[in-house]
Amino acid sequence: MESSAASLWAERATYAALVALGALLFWLSRAHPSLIPFWAPWDFSPSVYLATALTLTWYWRGIVLSPLANRPPLWQQISFFLGVALIYAVLQTRFEYWSQHMFFLNRAQNVAMHDLGPFFIALGWPGATIKAGMPEFLRRMIEGRTVAALMRPLHQPIVAVVLFVGFFYFWLIPSVHFRTMIDHDLYMVMNWTMILGGLLFWCLVLDPRPKLPAPVSYWTRMALSIAIMFPTVLIGALLAFMPRDLYPYYDLCGRLFPSIGPLADQQIGAIISWIPPGMISLIGVLLVLNNLRLHEEATKENDDVEASMARLSNSWR
Repeated sequence: MESSAASLWAERATYAALVALGALLFWLSRAHPSLIPFWAPWDFSPSVYLATALTLTWYWRGIVLSPLANRPPLWQQISFFLGVALIYAVLQTRFEYWSQHMFFLNRAQNVAMHDLGPFFIALGWPGATIKAGMPEFLRRMIEGRTVAALMRPLHQPIVAVVLFVGFFYFWLIPSVHFRTMIDHDLYMVMNWTMILGGLLFWCLVLDPRPKLPAPVSYWTRMALSIAIMFPTVLIGALLAFMPRDLYPYYDLCGRLFPSIGPLADQQIGAIISWIPPGMISLIGVLLVLNNLRLHEEATKENDDVEASMARLSNSWR
């Protein structure tokens, strides 16, 4: 009983500390932005802070509470933390300010939110560990039928691809992009759709499990990872060879590097939108192939063990 009470107080103290830290960062970003270090939020976002802080807290708590045999290996932990850090870095450090004043930096921000960050998070496969560290009531709600019914359509391959590619294309429509960059609320909507679309897709593709319990087969996952390469190449080529500036917002707000002209900025942004996502897709195919290999080896090993046990049982008769 005393141990349970101490654990409850420790959990409450952790959440209180997170709220206090968030309040301090909010106050500093508003009242004394010059005192904020590079890693701290220059423009504090409650939603990004809470998502980052709670996810990291629950993940770490899940590691501590899980038996040693059930804890994710070190490489998965590093991958998860790296993915979260990348998304946080492009949304809450001074990099976000830079990304609002150069198109190619904005593309780097979006690639980190949409591809790199979600890719590393999915590779870390943190779901079970995060759930283990959540409060009991929240864990029961997530594991309930309602959430499962809501998530089922999003696990369909076509839906995942359409959302993944669609969000990337939609926010690059020149008129939409201009409106988004001058509207703070719409800007946050863009960021969250990019992150969630990336997480949905890469968690589907990099699921290490075989089909059932995984929603789709390994071969379908490889096909999905290959399929998204073609829209990426197309949008990169369109931006790279466009003879005029499609995004005048960056001239109006003032470019961070005046020596880089509008077309050069757009062409560099096109390369960033084209090459890194394409490389990630190829790496995704290789990782799915490796998961398939590991599954086939494990299946063969289990079959060999069962065959050996059957022969041994027959020899005793």
